[in-house]
Amino acid sequence: MLERKAAGLLVGLLAAMTAQAMAVSAHAQENPAKKIKIGVIFDLTGPLAGGGSELQYIGAKIMLDHYAKTGVEGYKVEAVYADAQSKPDVAINESVRLLEQEKVDMVLGFFSSAQCVPVAARVEQLKKFMWMTTCISSAVFDNKNYKYVFRPQASGDQFGMMTMDFIAQNAQSKFGKEPKDLRVAIIHEDGSYGVDVAKGNEAGAKKAGFNVVLKEGYSATAPDLSALVTKLKRARPDVIFHTGYNPDITLLMRQAREQGLKFGALVGHGAGYGVYEKLKEGLGGDANYLFNTDPISIWLANPKGLDPALLPVIKMVGEEFDKIKPGVAIRSAHVGIAASNTYVFLNNVLPRAIKVYGGVDPDALRKAALDVDLPEGGTMLGFGVKFFGEGTQMAGQNERSFPVVIQYIDDKSYVVWPKSQAQREAVLPLPAGTTYSYK
Repeated sequence: MLERKAAGLLVGLLAAMTAQAMAVSAHAQENPAKKIKIGVIFDLTGPLAGGGSELQYIGAKIMLDHYAKTGVEGYKVEAVYADAQSKPDVAINESVRLLEQEKVDMVLGFFSSAQCVPVAARVEQLKKFMWMTTCISSAVFDNKNYKYVFRPQASGDQFGMMTMDFIAQNAQSKFGKEPKDLRVAIIHEDGSYGVDVAKGNEAGAKKAGFNVVLKEGYSATAPDLSALVTKLKRARPDVIFHTGYNPDITLLMRQAREQGLKFGALVGHGAGYGVYEKLKEGLGGDANYLFNTDPISIWLANPKGLDPALLPVIKMVGEEFDKIKPGVAIRSAHVGIAASNTYVFLNNVLPRAIKVYGGVDPDALRKAALDVDLPEGGTMLGFGVKFFGEGTQMAGQNERSFPVVIQYIDDKSYVVWPKSQAQREAVLPLPAGTTYSYK
């Protein structure tokens, strides 16, 4: 009798446990763990990796890793990484794979403008959400009226206009010439990135009244740039405005040295000019006095002009980067660009999408992005954030972003323009006795 009672109790207990397990399982299916899955795409191999893309990846990953620990409004943050291999077609294929096979909720990253232009079109076609941390081509947005593609980063025409204004404002005091008498050359890699910045250079040159003595594009993968150097020698520019990646910058400067090219200043625009360690590796002491145009390094931004809540975040990014890349002379602006622009999404867009618009679907993310309204000093890069809305020429672009001009001097970088951000006076023209100086 006791055995039958024990068996009955056991059967009852097992039945109860099974029912409870089924109930828990059903509840779990009805209430799955909330998370946002973010597809992250940068160039981890190929020529663009060393030209700045790997550093952008590090900056974005530092921020994503931080939020993976804390979550956002009860949502887990999960990143899935992919390598664009420095190829636009791979970037497109990887974006589609992440969205359709990995089932990510959105894609983030993208270093190269040559990738951003076609990827943005494809992501918009799929009605998915895209957040660009890095690429700058205006062609991404110009008259496209995208709904789901956003970029807090400054655009290429802003880069080109900024550098021309910088030289125009220093023409008389530094070169002893009126802008109309200053000879300038505009050279650029012929992809979306270079073409867009060069358009800004042209517009800025026209506004300043410069004498443009050469304007020419070239392939970033060209094995020989000696013909371009010959044209520069004939043109005799006071200032060269150059947009290029890393291998082509090194090749150009090496052949310029070999052929005896002389000039007063070389002003670069992001990409390869934003990675000082690579410039120094390829050019040695000739990297001294070069200029670069980029969003400000988060470690050079004036802390008094920033939202105080950003200061510990900047400190955290620097400490994490130093663990990954110890002993780097100058923390590249690339790291901070990706970290800051990723932070804007995770700190300002995502919480609002969840709290106000009910989740992380493309429309919720889109509405939350359009609501962002940060004043100057509201990001680690110093600028504010407000996106142009639907029906405007640059819908999806941050209208409050801007770059700065920095100069490398004795293994340090200094903001030299605009005056509101400047840390020191620019050294112009190149000092006598330096390799390329025409003095």
